[in-house]
Amino acid sequence: MNFLKAEWKNLALFNYEVDREVLEQYVPAGTEIDIWNDKCYVSLVGFMFRNTKVLGLKVPFHINFEEVNLRFYVKRFENGEWKRGVVFIKEIVPKKAITFIANTLYQEHYETQKMKHEIVKNEDTNTFIYQWKNNKEWNTIEIETKKDVSQIKIGSEAEFITEHYFGYTKIDEETTFEYEVTHPRWEQFEVLNHRIDIDFKETYGSDFEFLQTKKPTSVFLAKGSEITVKNKRKLQQIPVEEELYA
Repeated sequence: MNFLKAEWKNLALFNYEVDREVLEQYVPAGTEIDIWNDKCYVSLVGFMFRNTKVLGLKVPFHINFEEVNLRFYVKRFENGEWKRGVVFIKEIVPKKAITFIANTLYQEHYETQKMKHEIVKNEDTNTFIYQWKNNKEWNTIEIETKKDVSQIKIGSEAEFITEHYFGYTKIDEETTFEYEVTHPRWEQFEVLNHRIDIDFKETYGSDFEFLQTKKPTSVFLAKGSEITVKNKRKLQQIPVEEELYA
């Protein structure tokens, strides 16, 4: 049975180019940082969970809710091919039960905060707003887009950011959990404007405080789709270099 089925909708993706050294301590064993066009990225992502089912069941009051996460990108060479995935620095949701389940069963890094969202619809544009609260202060990410949807081009930066189908969790220096995330290719809306009002140090710690004064390299709004999370497993720890030449 799938661990999770849901819809991920209206994904606001703020992407920052960073020095890979910032991320090395967070890289799970058996994976390596994934690079696009010689760029190393972290992404701040806000989106909606819709019609959520955990182990096939809808949990009352935990069906539709917001999430904001900070993530980066890794890859793993296995059975003759590269598997591309994400690692989460932190995932913020408004539901304590979601945090408990994810942190207990998947050893993820969820945190519960007050959250809210809004979609402001105008004649030609939509504005997507995600907010969460730290120490009585609201943090905000906001994207204004055109209403027309378009395909994400093959080989594009947007494809690199959105097309990852595995999650990797660092348990300790030798232990990694892997799980699969399935979804169709996403479409995107053209971004017109964006706004970020976040206390990065308070939200993500001193390692990511530098993002406070850094401008995103790119900003996307993906339409999203139904998703499944399944096939959790503990990785056999074969160093990447050995696997490449096995």
